[in-house]
Amino acid sequence: MNDSGAIHNSYQGRDWDLYINSLKKQNINGSALQWHVKHVENYLKHYSKKPFVEHTAEDVNDYLRLMSKARNIQAWQFEQIVNAIRILFESENIEFSKCFDWSYWIQLTENINEDHPTLAREQVSIPKQQLRNTSKTDNHPTNSKTINKVLEDMVNSIRQKNYSIRTEQSYLTWVQRYLSSSKNLQLDAHDAPAIRLFLQNLAIKRNVAPSTQNLALNALIFFYTNVLHVEIGEIGEFVRAKRPRKLPVVLSKREVALLLEELTGVHKLMASLLYGSGLRLMECVRMRVQDVDFDRNMIVIRDGKGQKDRTVPFPSTLKEAMEEQLKSTKRCHDQDLAEGLGEVFLPDALAVKYPNAAKEWAWQYIFSSNRISIDPRTNIARRHHVHESSLQKAVKNASRSVNIPKKVNCHCLRHSFATHLLESGQDIRTIQELLGHADVSTTMIYTHVSKLGASGVISPLDSLGL
Repeated sequence: MNDSGAIHNSYQGRDWDLYINSLKKQNINGSALQWHVKHVENYLKHYSKKPFVEHTAEDVNDYLRLMSKARNIQAWQFEQIVNAIRILFESENIEFSKCFDWSYWIQLTENINEDHPTLAREQVSIPKQQLRNTSKTDNHPTNSKTINKVLEDMVNSIRQKNYSIRTEQSYLTWVQRYLSSSKNLQLDAHDAPAIRLFLQNLAIKRNVAPSTQNLALNALIFFYTNVLHVEIGEIGEFVRAKRPRKLPVVLSKREVALLLEELTGVHKLMASLLYGSGLRLMECVRMRVQDVDFDRNMIVIRDGKGQKDRTVPFPSTLKEAMEEQLKSTKRCHDQDLAEGLGEVFLPDALAVKYPNAAKEWAWQYIFSSNRISIDPRTNIARRHHVHESSLQKAVKNASRSVNIPKKVNCHCLRHSFATHLLESGQDIRTIQELLGHADVSTTMIYTHVSKLGASGVISPLDSLGL
C-alpha cells in the first residue's frame, strides 16, 4: 500500500485517485492515509458480492455496528474507520451520504471513557480498579492493606443495599478523599473533628455546591454507620455551602424549533423527547421498549428520581421516528442473539426471578449502545444504553450552530416543557406530576420564568409611547 497504483488494482477498477485526493484535501497524509485506505478496503471486501453503487445506508450502519463489537478496537481506531467510509461515499457523491447520520457514530466513540459505569472495560476485580491508594501520606496510622480492606467492605455493603453503581462510585470517591486528607485518623473510632474539618474545607477552600457537600456528608455517614459500625452521633456545627437561588434556563418555542431542526438522527429524537415529554436526560437514555405505549400516546418512566414511577405524554409527531429507531434496535438485538449475546441489565432481582427476561425484546434499551459492554459488577457481556454525554455534546453543538445566546443543555429542554405547559394554561399540580416532583414548591419555580409571572408584566416604559 505504498503507491496509488497498487491500491488502485486492489479496488477492482474504482477510482482510488479520487478517494486519495479527497483524503489529502482533508490533510490526511502518510500512515493515516494508508490506514484510511485499508479501512475502505476492508469495508469493500465485506460486501465483495455487492456492487458499490448498490450500497445503502443500512449497509453502512450494519458494518459499523459489526466493527463496534470488535473487542480489540479502540475509540480512536473506530472513529478513523467511520471517517474513512464517510469520505469514500462523499468523494463518490453518493446521495444517501449527504443525510447519513455520521455524527451518531463519531460522537459515541468520542465519549468512550474507562471510568464511565456503563461502558466496556477490562477489569478482573472491581475493588482493585475502583479503589485508589489512599495511604500516600505517612500521617495515616493504618497501612494501605487495612484501608483497602474497609473500602472493599464498603463496596459489599453498598451492593447489599442495591444502590446504583453511580452512588457506589460517588461514595467511594468521597470516602477516599476523606481518608487521604485526614491526619491521625483512627478507623475504629468516630472522629467528629475530622469530619467537620473535611466538610468545612469543601465549602471554604473548594467552594463546592451545597449538593456536593451533602453528598460527601452522606457518603461519610454511610461509611461510619454501615462499614465501620461506629455511631456517628453529633458532628457539630460546620460551615455550610451557600445555596444560591437560580432561575432555570428556558428556551422560547422558536428557539426550541431551531435547536431541534439543527439536530439529526437519534439525537434529534432523544432531544425531542426531552422537550415533548419533559424527561430527564437519564430517563430518556434508559427507556426500554416496553415503556412506550403507542396506542395511548404515553411513556411510562420507571424507577425515576426518588425511585418513583410516573407516566408522561408521548408526542404523536414522534411516532414514525420512534418506530424507525425500534426497527434499528431490533435488528441489532437479533444480531446479538444470533451471536449468543443479547442480554441487557435488569433492575433489582428480576434477573434471578426471570432468568430469560434479560434477552427478551421488551426489556431492551430503545437507545442501545453501539458497543457490547462488560458489566462492571458481574463481568457479563451486555449491550447497555447509549452514553448520555453524546446527546449532551450534540445539543450543545446545535445551540452554538443556531446562535442561541443562552446556556443551553439537555435539562433546559425539560425546563422549557414545564414553562410552556404553564403558559398554555395547564395547572401547576398536573405539571408537578408530569415532572415527578415530590413537592409542588419545586414546580413553582417555573412561575418566575413564565409569561404569567414577572417576565409577563408589561414595562411602564412601553406605555409611554416614546
